[in-house]
Amino acid sequence: MSPVRSHLRAALFLAVASARGVTTQVAAQRGLSAWPVPQEPSMEYQDAVRMLNTLQTNASYLEQAKRQRGDPQTQLEAMELYLARSGLQVEDLDRLNIIHVTGTKGKGSTCAFTECILRSYGLKTGFFSSPHLVQVRERIRINGQPISPDLFTKYFWRLYHRLEETKVDLAVVEVGIGGAYDCTNIIRKPVVCGVSSLGIDHTSLLGDTVEKIAWQKGGIFKQGVPAFTVLQPEGPLAVLRDRAQQISCPLYLCPPLEALEEGGLPLTLGLEGEHQRSNAALALQLAHCWLQWQDHHDAGELKESRPGLLWQLPLAPVFQPTSHMRLGLRNTEWLGRTQVLRRGPLTWYLDGAHTPSSVQACVRWFCQALQGRERLSSGTEVRVLLFNTTGDRDSAVLLKLLQPCQFNYAVFCPNLTEVSSTGNADQQNFTVTLDQVLLRCLEHQQHWNCLDEEQASPALWSAPSPELAGPASLLLVPHPPHSSASSLVFSCISHALQWISQGRDPVFQPPSSPKSLLTHPVARSGASVLHEAAAVHVLVTGSLHLVGGVLKLLEPALSQ
Repeated sequence: MSPVRSHLRAALFLAVASARGVTTQVAAQRGLSAWPVPQEPSMEYQDAVRMLNTLQTNASYLEQAKRQRGDPQTQLEAMELYLARSGLQVEDLDRLNIIHVTGTKGKGSTCAFTECILRSYGLKTGFFSSPHLVQVRERIRINGQPISPDLFTKYFWRLYHRLEETKVDLAVVEVGIGGAYDCTNIIRKPVVCGVSSLGIDHTSLLGDTVEKIAWQKGGIFKQGVPAFTVLQPEGPLAVLRDRAQQISCPLYLCPPLEALEEGGLPLTLGLEGEHQRSNAALALQLAHCWLQWQDHHDAGELKESRPGLLWQLPLAPVFQPTSHMRLGLRNTEWLGRTQVLRRGPLTWYLDGAHTPSSVQACVRWFCQALQGRERLSSGTEVRVLLFNTTGDRDSAVLLKLLQPCQFNYAVFCPNLTEVSSTGNADQQNFTVTLDQVLLRCLEHQQHWNCLDEEQASPALWSAPSPELAGPASLLLVPHPPHSSASSLVFSCISHALQWISQGRDPVFQPPSSPKSLLTHPVARSGASVLHEAAAVHVLVTGSLHLVGGVLKLLEPALSQ
């Protein structure tokens, strides 16, 4: 990530809240009134986003930075200099009432639950999360709502000019992964910390075992600050325990949600999926601890629920959730995670799962949702997978986990909403090249075909014929007869949705579908099947960026 972009993102984050955390009324108000911010003349929101995109690290610079990465501790130390350039000091952050959450899977959902619970008590909240789905301003939320385009624009240009005025050569900062050396770990005095489910992800930065990743994530623990985690495999749980003990951080294991439901009504969650119960259990402990701290300004040592230990970790207290807590859990919304959109004969299932454990949870949720649906008296049902993944994730592993869903068609496309992203500044990504994302999609298809026992080879791929070439065509097509009867690659999300929906989604109605979408035999025959099906169930997963692009098209109001 380029230094300037790192400075801007870090400063924008510091203006409101902790990364993947929740702040109180004091924190939110203080962050939003730090400086008098004049309105930039003739500068609109899209202008600010386009300028931000010009500061994105390009793919070649990113590769160079990975090769030359030095001591990660120096990157965290450099964050203090970036903070000073933004007009704040670390001591200013010490006065914020922060909940800091990290993890591999479920940290965003945990924060969404926690933030909604605190709002149900009448508190004003600030919430920073990454990445965004549709618009970059979603990363910064006040009282559950993304900040307005005008407010984002004001603060962006104020920070941009401030950083330009103090420009110096500083180290590159990794932003958004979370853990020991993440820029957000400049927070020294959170009220409480949480660690959601751990698994394998971002291995090039965090390590190639779940124990190494646990060590990184446990880096947010602070001396004397209560911390909570959910049930983990024995290895990473032991690492978290040792990390906490080394700095005298009281770490507690969350009891399951069932323990908090005993003797009372079952808890209703606003987010679907059995795995969300673990996130809700962690959120309840975080909110409960924070509210205790608010009442006494000293969370300190909590009373354990019982003296029994699991891998030498005390269990967090079991308490009866209040009516405010129940309301918060029930009203929680977190787009793109176990989200369902029902549109006539089409049902879209959206989940940004991108790790083995999260994809397994996604599969369970999807299959359970299909089992619970209303049975059709007649007509065929079709299941479609729309998939992409990015970074160093092993798509072969993820696709194998999706096989039990028994899809009729698997569709792959880059995380590009349209063929040209000129008018979609919020969706632009310069950290990879076009060639890279296209080849990635072909790899996904090849893995899928192999899983279907239809071998594919890179030598079998060719570009479309000249009359089909151009932005409206499929990117690449396999020579028959070796192509799989169930998989296709499209050039962008819009074309993939047009083929899947066949004009039957009442909201997604593009002006016209490119004729070349049906030139491939599988696309042509599949179009007839999809057009005549009584019900079409579409699972979109593998990447939050893919889910964001799909939401942008299926829910136009999110772009307003």
